[in-house]
Amino acid sequence: MAGSNPYYLSKEGDTLDRIVWKHYGRQSDGLVERVLVANRGISALGPILPLGTRVDLPPAEEPRAQEAVRLWG
Repeated sequence: MAGSNPYYLSKEGDTLDRIVWKHYGRQSDGLVERVLVANRGISALGPILPLGTRVDLPPAEEPRAQEAVRLWG
């Protein structure tokens, strides 16, 4: 639902993946896709968002811990 999440107003040259990186500190775990779903129709604006575009930022779970791989014993 628009308005219940934090949001970001795009600045000159902003792209959605850059906004996701700046807000969440990562782009993994389907975050870009979640932001696309929360902002229906935003992809039609093109890769570089128009100045002042509101981007709703849904809550995200903490990143999953990754299992370490030991290459040499």
